[in-house]
Amino acid sequence: MTESARRAAHKTGGAVQNLRFKLAVFALLCALPLTGSLLLGLQGESWVPMVAYGSVSLVAFLLYWSDKRKARADAWRTPENVLHAVELAGGWPGALLAQQVFRHKTRKVSFQVVFWFIVLLHQGFWVDQLFLGGHLLALF
Repeated sequence: MTESARRAAHKTGGAVQNLRFKLAVFALLCALPLTGSLLLGLQGESWVPMVAYGSVSLVAFLLYWSDKRKARADAWRTPENVLHAVELAGGWPGALLAQQVFRHKTRKVSFQVVFWFIVLLHQGFWVDQLFLGGHLLALF
């Protein structure tokens, strides 16, 4: 792809590159939270994690969409700490999808470091819950 074609695709949104690979990574990242949330719900403990991941992910996706539109229009932007707070609250799957669909916030390294740290926190939480009985978090 030429540089001008790449810029045009970036401006218009274009197709998600490496779609199969990215979908596989997304599925792997969602496996632990989905499994843990389903188990909590099916065991009668709580459906809150399942509902939260879905609803907060939708909010994150819409915030990214709005922020991308505002960036194009040179309008007042959504603060990054708001995006990160929504990701931390369980919206990281929606944020990850939005980053790819809208090609938004994918090149800013400082943003991506915080984003992937949040994803890692969620993965660590579910590893602890599913495989360590929540004992690791009990130490803190």
